[in-house]
Amino acid sequence: MKHIISALVQNQPGVLAHVAGMFAARAFNIDSLAVGRTEDPTLSRMTIVVVGDDRVVEQVRKQLGKIISVVKVQDFVGQDAVARDLMLISVCTPPEKRPEILALIEMFNAKVVDIGPKFVMVEVSGPENKIEAFIDACRPYGVRNVVRTGTVAMARYSRSQNS
Repeated sequence: MKHIISALVQNQPGVLAHVAGMFAARAFNIDSLAVGRTEDPTLSRMTIVVVGDDRVVEQVRKQLGKIISVVKVQDFVGQDAVARDLMLISVCTPPEKRPEILALIEMFNAKVVDIGPKFVMVEVSGPENKIEAFIDACRPYGVRNVVRTGTVAMARYSRSQNS
């Protein structure tokens, strides 16, 4: 089962290496990893997707919690959360197929970000299954290149939260 874990960490050099080293030392596999600053410039948020049973994920959470530069760890499994991926994909677009590909882009609510005589570069964001579906739909035309972020996630606001 996939677990999305959020780790709020101190925004300083070496933290990513320390966290990645913890995963490597314990033979935990990272399915995806996204890191970025938060609204507080002294903190960054790492969103880590781990595939494993509850025992494995519990160990990951405990080990992350032991790292001094980790401020807070949260597992989104069982919580109401929004998770998104971002992808740039270049698709071959011979002139006769361009209307089909543009229709496909519109169907997926994607966005053309660059266009050339033989390809179109598209930005797609959404849940991982939407990203995968778009790649599959583009394969018959020819996928030239794909670049993806890892998953980012945030718990949904609930009325019980104060802010």
